[in-house]
Amino acid sequence: MNDNYELIIVIICRGYSDVVMDAARRAGATGGTVINARGLGSKTAEKFFGITIQPEKELVYILAPESIRGDIMREVCKDAGLNTAGKGIAFSLKVDDVLGIVKHSEAIKQEEQKNQN
Repeated sequence: MNDNYELIIVIICRGYSDVVMDAARRAGATGGTVINARGLGSKTAEKFFGITIQPEKELVYILAPESIRGDIMREVCKDAGLNTAGKGIAFSLKVDDVLGIVKHSEAIKQEEQKNQN
């Protein structure tokens, strides 16, 4: 593949993954994966009737071309960053290799060729 990809990881309070994905789509992302998680920071644990409750989190993974990574991260942080109710953080990791990604235009071309046969 000619494109370089990056994996954007967003850690957000539970229930805010739709906010993240709406912002990411505005910046050009085509999709993402949400994984439920639990925060383990002792300072964020709350006591409720003597029981320690850890905050529920969601991890949103977005694989995106390097060329739009910054746009996606800016939009996500604007809508779901630390200064919002979602209290999210985002970071990205370089991806060395990607398999199974077909660009939309290539997928259409392949489908048209299949239909002609």
